[in-house]
Amino acid sequence: MPTLQEQFGQIDIYFFDQLLKGRIIPGMRILDAGCGSGRNLVYLLREGYNVHAADANAEEVETVRNMARSLAPSLPASNFRVEPVEQMSFPDAFADIVISNTVLHFARDDAHFEAMLRGTFRTLKPGGLFFSRLGSTIGMEHRVEPIEGRRCKSPDGSMRYLVDEPLLLAYTQRMGQLADPIKTTIVQDQRAMTTWVVRKGEHSTL
Repeated sequence: MPTLQEQFGQIDIYFFDQLLKGRIIPGMRILDAGCGSGRNLVYLLREGYNVHAADANAEEVETVRNMARSLAPSLPASNFRVEPVEQMSFPDAFADIVISNTVLHFARDDAHFEAMLRGTFRTLKPGGLFFSRLGSTIGMEHRVEPIEGRRCKSPDGSMRYLVDEPLLLAYTQRMGQLADPIKTTIVQDQRAMTTWVVRKGEHSTL
């Protein structure tokens, strides 16, 4: 019997929460947009989900391909693509679940953020679930140092594009509706990470 570590890998606990809520079930097509080394894919690959992924880093994508060869050898290598999220070649309305875990805060500016979000969200089917974790200023408004626009330096030294609740709610109105309340974790007064989960509307305007 696999250990919990073997079964779930380094899965994000807030993504694990979506599994516990029964929102991610076998037979669904999953797209991890900006997959990195695939920390959220171990369980999904092991359990036979229809997994796809993209990342701009070729080495990270190869790591995910190797993991898929081991855990889900029936999946073709073409499911895992070296592409930035704003230019993914997956079709529109392709996936039941789209993961965007610690990706969007690497946007350079407002236009890049929208391009990344639009490029990611367009691949989601109406009624599908968009799961995102990203840096924010929520609860840290007086601790971050503005650089330019929404790019800020957090006390931990990281420099990222940081959202706030009004921005997320404005985008949510265009996208569909919140599946969960917006939740923010403040990490020892050094940075804030926000969980944003949206159910795509039938008439999304993003």
